[in-house]
Amino acid sequence: MTTRIRLSALATTAALAASGGLLTATPATAAVTCTAPVWKAEYYANTTLTGTPKLTTCDSVIAENYGTGDPAGVTLPRDNFSVRWSVTRDFGSGGPFTFTAEAQDGIRVTLDGVRKIDLWKNVSTTQKKTVAVTVPAGRHTIHVSYATWTGAANVRFGYTPNTSATVDRVRPLAPAGASVAYDRALNRATVKWAANKEMDLAGYRVYRRPSTSAAWTKVSGSTALVTGTSYVNSPPATGERFLYELRAVDRAGNESPGGADLTVASVDRTAPAAPTGVTADDGAPGVTLTWKPVAGAAKYHVHRQRKGTTEPVAQVATGVTGTTWTDAGAAERTAYTYWVSAVDTAGNASARTPVTVTHDDWTAPAAVKGLTATAREDGVHLAWTPNTEGDLKRYEVFKATLWDDGEGGTAWVAHRVEYLLPTASSYVHESAADGETVLYAVIAVDTANNMLYIPDPAIDWVEVTELGTPDEG
Repeated sequence: MTTRIRLSALATTAALAASGGLLTATPATAAVTCTAPVWKAEYYANTTLTGTPKLTTCDSVIAENYGTGDPAGVTLPRDNFSVRWSVTRDFGSGGPFTFTAEAQDGIRVTLDGVRKIDLWKNVSTTQKKTVAVTVPAGRHTIHVSYATWTGAANVRFGYTPNTSATVDRVRPLAPAGASVAYDRALNRATVKWAANKEMDLAGYRVYRRPSTSAAWTKVSGSTALVTGTSYVNSPPATGERFLYELRAVDRAGNESPGGADLTVASVDRTAPAAPTGVTADDGAPGVTLTWKPVAGAAKYHVHRQRKGTTEPVAQVATGVTGTTWTDAGAAERTAYTYWVSAVDTAGNASARTPVTVTHDDWTAPAAVKGLTATAREDGVHLAWTPNTEGDLKRYEVFKATLWDDGEGGTAWVAHRVEYLLPTASSYVHESAADGETVLYAVIAVDTANNMLYIPDPAIDWVEVTELGTPDEG
């Protein structure tokens, strides 16, 4: 509160400004602009607030104690002067306010020209009044008129929002001027907005939801409010679109409607789920892996390591778009651990799902070479070049005879005639000396029972005519 005493005729405008209550002092002939919520004060040398103001100033508050002196030095008389304060400001959503006035002598208060307080009379003691006023949303003007006739002079006025939750049921306005900037490298959304105009504003809440959902989630903390006009949040890095919404909250706990929705397309750094149902089947082509499809997967990677070794895990397949893959390069008689991972369109790879399998021997021994067949009295003598495979188990001897179907059609029909040790390189097949032309083949078999089968073109069939005279039937 400023106390003003009687000033001498030499008092200056600078001395008036330095006294504390008046922020600036400007001669009446100069234009004065006071920015809300600062009051514009106009001083008159009469009690009717008429004519040209003798002094125009800007006051931060209306709280003056002039005593019995001239409030403007040489400008105003000691008695019978008046002051009009005015302020035009944005009240946001408005709501319930308390207007408090006290003065010696008269004071009147209006809101947009409508009188709210009227204590316009000459008194010898300070008179006071408090009223409840509902201020509509938007911009409004308050005028405070004061007059003193004789004796001591003082005046005070204030307006404050009523923040009682039982009284204030007016929601703040939705925040305006909102924008969002998204940093993909940091996965960081920075939301900014313009400050609300409500005098009872407590802060803001920030909400977020996926574009595929209508349910909002508060992301600005469970209880604390944002008191500034910006907020940084990291949305889930899933590649989805997210919407942000701002809501203002007043000191009575009323929350505003949501402001404009702000959209962010997040960077995708979320890997798909690991594949399930991974199995490995061993076969002649190699090890065949299968697994169940993974939601969101664009392709699959396969890694491999020989079981029981410390050799590096090697990636053996990339870009597998199906749910099966065959490792044709697996070494026979070797155990492997395979890992399958799912990869999405952003290149995020899931955890790897392992499976262990042994790739057995599925390769038949080479075709027997150098086979010769010689007809003898005791049968047919076969000789060949021994195979070199280390896992050779035996040889099997086959004989084919020509079959006549009786209707002019013929075909060679083969049957096994003997099993031989892997050390054998010759054999005499005892057969009747009937002069028949036949075919012979020797096929190698390994310890895994792999062998070439009769139709295989690699088998070397040798033709021989047995001794004797053909049976005419």
